[in-house]
Amino acid sequence: MEPVDKSILAAIYASALDPSVPAYKRLKGRLPISKEFFDTRIKRLAAEGFVEKNKLTFLGRDAIKVVLVGGVFDLIHPGHIHTLKAAKEVGDVLVVVIARTATAQKIKKDRKIYHDEGLRKELVESLNFVDLALIGREGTLYDTVEFVKPNVIALGYDQAHSEKDVAENCKKRNLNVQVTRLSTPIPGSKSSKIKEELGDTIYGI
Repeated sequence: MEPVDKSILAAIYASALDPSVPAYKRLKGRLPISKEFFDTRIKRLAAEGFVEKNKLTFLGRDAIKVVLVGGVFDLIHPGHIHTLKAAKEVGDVLVVVIARTATAQKIKKDRKIYHDEGLRKELVESLNFVDLALIGREGTLYDTVEFVKPNVIALGYDQAHSEKDVAENCKKRNLNVQVTRLSTPIPGSKSSKIKEELGDTIYGI
């Protein structure tokens, strides 16, 4: 399959999860293609059984590998960039889940979060290698995983979740997901450390 066709399938997949941005508009932000070209490729993909009524068929969904990464992303730093780029290299579509404020504070009670969920989502989706940013669903991490149905869950190098626990919890929900741990060339780059050193003054800029 040609890369442009995978990009079209990725855009259709992302728009199914977040219908606020149509597939063509989502794709046009990444590739300089005309609507006519897009429609022609959609017709061809439909003829080949990958798309039906502007939605992915099972064949279309199987043609793309979706990678899910989760985090708070209150302050984007080089560690995040390296981790997210590494996650994108694992598959075709990178979905980043932004933790709800209540969820993040439940995991780490003394955590101070400066930006609300909407701002953190906006910040992450501005990265051109992120295909889709979503705010996590109410409930547990696995409610969001069930909604996204990724092929791979990529854990950050410093995230507390263990690969084994995540894989077992996915299996309990009949989700066939590969779990991988990402590394980083700059392990000292952490939001908590940056906040500690710079203090609240950075948010007054």
